[in-house]
Amino acid sequence: MDHGWLAGYRAQGETEEADLERMLRLAETEAEPWRRSLPLHFTASALIVDPARRRVLLRWHQRQGRWLQVGGHGDPGERDPLRIALREAEEESGLADLRPWPGASLRHVVVCQVAPGKGEPAHEHADVRYFLATADPEAIRPENEDAPLRWLSVGEARELVGDNNLRVTLDRLDAEFAGS
Repeated sequence: MDHGWLAGYRAQGETEEADLERMLRLAETEAEPWRRSLPLHFTASALIVDPARRRVLLRWHQRQGRWLQVGGHGDPGERDPLRIALREAEEESGLADLRPWPGASLRHVVVCQVAPGKGEPAHEHADVRYFLATADPEAIRPENEDAPLRWLSVGEARELVGDNNLRVTLDRLDAEFAGS
């Protein structure tokens, strides 16, 4: 698999370095590393941001029982993680104007444990994360009634996600806001 998008990524800290190494091995050894049947497979997600108000959008994920970023699995034949994150973000938020912010680079890579459910055994997601911006934050529409959406300050979002690894992504977003 072409994984140049991952090869240039610079991990920060031992945990992310170990996760990146696993992702690189997955990309090098699996012909279809996005395939859901693999015990470790790629997913792509994003924090949707409202840069003008320095807010972030979180979505309730019923299966995990927590507030998280938008994103998910690639469809058969999809291989571009940014396109997957954009498609998933639009589907889950209803926002049609999403664009990479402030650029199209990866912001965080993390291996996440996923509990069994919906007929799937426990498995892991090799999640690659981006920041996507909207200029029309009030246009959000939840994908369904079980997946509400909330605009929050970064601090409010940190409180809501607790010790989840999403905190690291939020810290990186906060640093990006501070620099903009």
